[in-house]
Amino acid sequence: MSETQSAQPTASQRHRAREAIIQALYQWELSGYPLTQVVAMFRADHDLKRADTAFFHDALSAIDLNHDTLVDALKPYLSREFSDLTPIERNILLLGAYELSYRIDIPFRVVISEAVALSKKFGATDGHKFVNGVLDQLAVNARAIEVQAHGSRERV
Repeated sequence: MSETQSAQPTASQRHRAREAIIQALYQWELSGYPLTQVVAMFRADHDLKRADTAFFHDALSAIDLNHDTLVDALKPYLSREFSDLTPIERNILLLGAYELSYRIDIPFRVVISEAVALSKKFGATDGHKFVNGVLDQLAVNARAIEVQAHGSRERV
């Protein structure tokens, strides 16, 4: 079973981890319990064998520790207060901001694409458009060199 937790997780394992992260963040927000307690309860209630559990834990830990910094990074790109967003939008944006800010090993296009997919699955009908716009703007700031390099390759 160690193949499911190989050094290089598959896209499917990482996607499953992102889905679980959104669900755990949602549970955290609604319950009011400390995130570490929510993670323990979530792991007891959900089978994460086919997910990238290292990414799951790293992301939730970083989001917990850097919550205010991540919210502050998102604020300039929001059309309304962070607290006025739906819980799904807030949590998907937090995950996207974490990945764009702290996981430069993950290409910005993958981060945005995955956030849009999560928003389509869990969010409101057109919520994915909002999530896409916010994370696209954050990527220009947080990953300026990568975005510029990618853009100049497209023009060639």
